[in-house]
Amino acid sequence: MSNLEKIADTILRQKNVVLIVFLLVALVCAALMSLVNINYKLSDYLPEDNPSTTALQVIDENFDEEIPNLSIFIEDISIPEALQIKEQIKEMNGVESVLWLDDVIDVYKPLEIEDSATVEAWYKDGGALFSVSVNKDHLVEHIDSLTEFVGERGVMAGEAFNQAMAQSSTMEEIPKIILFVVPLVLIILLFSTSSWFEPVLFLITIGAAILINEGTNIFLGEVSFVTRSTSSILQLAVSMDYAVFLLHSFARLRKKNVNIQQAMSKAMVQSFSSISASAMTTILSFLVLALMRFKIGPDMGMVLAKGVLTSFISVMVLLPVLVISTSGLMDRTHHRPLLPSFEKFSRVVVRLCIPLSIIVMIIMVPGYLGQKNNQFIYGSSGMNSADSQAKIDMDKINSVFGESVQMVLLVPEGDIVKETQLGSALEQLENVTSVVSYSHMVGAQIPEDFLAADQLAHFRSGQYSRLILYVNTSDEGEDAFRAVEAVRETAKNYYWEEDYHLVGQSVVNYDLKDTIVKDNQVVSIAVILAIGLVLLLTFRSPSIAIVLLLAIKGATWLNLSIPYFAGYPLNYLGYQIISSVQLGATVDYGILFAQQYTWNRKIMDKRSAAGRTISDTAASILTPASILTIAGLMLGLVSSNGIISQMGAILGRGAMLSAGMVLLVLPGMLILFDKIIQKTTVKTAHKEEIEG
Repeated sequence: MSNLEKIADTILRQKNVVLIVFLLVALVCAALMSLVNINYKLSDYLPEDNPSTTALQVIDENFDEEIPNLSIFIEDISIPEALQIKEQIKEMNGVESVLWLDDVIDVYKPLEIEDSATVEAWYKDGGALFSVSVNKDHLVEHIDSLTEFVGERGVMAGEAFNQAMAQSSTMEEIPKIILFVVPLVLIILLFSTSSWFEPVLFLITIGAAILINEGTNIFLGEVSFVTRSTSSILQLAVSMDYAVFLLHSFARLRKKNVNIQQAMSKAMVQSFSSISASAMTTILSFLVLALMRFKIGPDMGMVLAKGVLTSFISVMVLLPVLVISTSGLMDRTHHRPLLPSFEKFSRVVVRLCIPLSIIVMIIMVPGYLGQKNNQFIYGSSGMNSADSQAKIDMDKINSVFGESVQMVLLVPEGDIVKETQLGSALEQLENVTSVVSYSHMVGAQIPEDFLAADQLAHFRSGQYSRLILYVNTSDEGEDAFRAVEAVRETAKNYYWEEDYHLVGQSVVNYDLKDTIVKDNQVVSIAVILAIGLVLLLTFRSPSIAIVLLLAIKGATWLNLSIPYFAGYPLNYLGYQIISSVQLGATVDYGILFAQQYTWNRKIMDKRSAAGRTISDTAASILTPASILTIAGLMLGLVSSNGIISQMGAILGRGAMLSAGMVLLVLPGMLILFDKIIQKTTVKTAHKEEIEG
């Protein structure tokens, strides 16, 4: 008896112990889930040596208040009313400072004699735009209070508003997504199983694994909102096929009148290699995200890899025990297969697969080029979907005042003349509309002793002086990034590069772009090498490994090129993650197909082997692909967060593309490269082709 057989028998003999252990661990982890902190700030995931990271640390160490992170627009008010509202906002809980036109010019003089561009950056068409710093502790409560105060008089936008909306919607939307996904998954499983009760066992098994994975995140300290929003749904979607594989093997053995416990023991042993190979490729594709310097990659990769490992253990340990314990109920709820035969489908595919595979391989070239040339969104503006309230409010502000972002520049305190000269130089830059600083508000001639302590603390820390810049660009894009470069170059003319620090949403996005783009090549190469190595060891054939990688990677290229050809922007974070996740999550379909093909090819010619493989594996491939598609589409439809929504939609589409690539294109590729595969595969014994 092999070691695997001994382990399988031990698990089944100790079924009560297994059930109690899983129940206790799942309950404990369910309680721990609510204690896991969720981080909504993308800037926190920049590398430690990133300029924005350093600047944020310096600000935190030297200034008590946040940089301006919220814009409030109030319509139809006079200057005196605006000044009154400014004071009311200042007094609200969580508000650390409010800047307005009176901080830049003397509003008690006629506005007509002031620079019109400066005035209209703050007050235009009877509407006032306030720049507010909101404390990020209890941010949702602060934004709710401000929303109630503003009421119907105006709107709000900015990083703090985006973050609060993401924070409040994330926890509300996860249960909604699960509420939609679970019934649809049950329906799919009912069609692909032979018992009405089997899907319940599947959901219990993967559900326990999800609870354990989410609860053990407590040891990571915190997870990002991207990870929290997607991890449970992705874990369900990418690991359900392990349960399907195991029970399909169990059902085949039971038909041979094998004792139920022996049938399950043998099923565990026989399916171990295919399930472990599938799990390993998925785990590796997630772990490769840990190579990203942008730390959401390691955050998400670690949680998802842990989740797949937990699902693998749950399927190989808990599910067999559940099946044995409820075998009578499964027998009583047995039903005939609900899925149709795929024989006719396989005959059609075999006739068309070679020209189809040639056409698709040609299309892969523009797909590869298209996905590389997408218009990308790098920062938190991608959180706002087109129909979200945050996007609607931002568009309303922009329609009056134009696009605007704030930057904060810290320079060494002490040389007021140099600081004044720098401020004047910054005001001359193309996109800078105004600069608020000690030297500009007070002037170099007035001693610091004449200022109130709270006013002075706004601009001076004892080590640094703070200049707040208002720039008429969006928070990312070519104009925004050119403005960031121009401000840095200007500061460099007055101070050593290590002496000044620049931060702001557009600055963070600039550094995000720089970091994420550098990550892409490393991650892409690493995931191909990692999965390629697993495929090489599994099939002992470099040609099969290359064909499988080309098929699934080609599906990924086609999927990610659609935004380019459709002409809409793509969140780079989603692009980076989907590039790895789609490959790792759907290469299982290719592994299953190629394994079945190589077995059939030993006793059949290549066309017959391809046809038999299609009919044998179509149901097993379409089941997990449908689940992943449903999960992705529900994320896309339900989530109001643009990053999560777009990632879900792309993943759902990618799962179907990968399944289509495996069932429609891969057969033709295997037939086309059959001779090469025979010559480069270790220990093959294929049936000779019949000539003529």
